[in-house]
Amino acid sequence: MADIEQLARRAADGDEAALHALLAAVGPEILRLCARFLPHREDAEEACQDTLLAMARGIARFEGRSSFHTWMHRLAVNRARSTYRTMRRRFLEQAAGELLPERPDPRRTSVVAGTRLDLLDAFDALSAELAEAVALRDIAGLEYQEIATVQGVPLGTVKSRIHQARSRIRQRLDG
Repeated sequence: MADIEQLARRAADGDEAALHALLAAVGPEILRLCARFLPHREDAEEACQDTLLAMARGIARFEGRSSFHTWMHRLAVNRARSTYRTMRRRFLEQAAGELLPERPDPRRTSVVAGTRLDLLDAFDALSAELAEAVALRDIAGLEYQEIATVQGVPLGTVKSRIHQARSRIRQRLDG
């Protein structure tokens, strides 16, 4: 952990060797995080690559207000959400004109995959602030205080956002 934080600081200061070492070190963790969010491995790999690219381009903006891992999780969650929206838009564009079922066909979709797609749709319906807060907590496993630091809001606001997000997701999945 300390080595990653040190690599991140060196990379933020412009050390290219540290940046390459950092990206290699965190790549597997980012892929695991994206795979928890996205239903297909190819999509998780795409989100992982997008995250690593965003990290490489934006490392100079890493200020160290929070831990590097917190910053990394935020990037990964946002890139996974973006990948899902892109994937969904492509699917809808390809299927334009066809009559699409309201819910996944259980004969063609596993229960787990269908539930995950429903969950992603529910996430996509949330505002960015709510989606990010609940994803950082429930998917990335960050502590409430870390989320407050990342989002730049008081702890109570984070708790409220997570509660609202969970309630809206639950309503959408039940209804």
